[in-house]
Amino acid sequence: MCRRGDRSVGQDAKDFGLTGTTVRDRVGQAGIDAGERDGPMSSEREEPAAPRRENRRLREDVEILKRTTAFSAKETR
Repeated sequence: MCRRGDRSVGQDAKDFGLTGTTVRDRVGQAGIDAGERDGPMSSEREEPAAPRRENRRLREDVEILKRTTAFSAKETR
């Protein structure tokens, strides 16, 4: 809606319960993704985050397994 020019960023932000900065950032990123502006596309920005997310999930899995192993060891004694 903001990109069409029908409404201001402030109006859209208020209607959706967002901050003006968030809406402006999203509108700017949409312009980049559409090839209207220079900058890294959304897909390029998410590439570095994917391995970090996976690493965090694996660390959580290892922690759960450690706790489960410790609990099982206590129960068998």
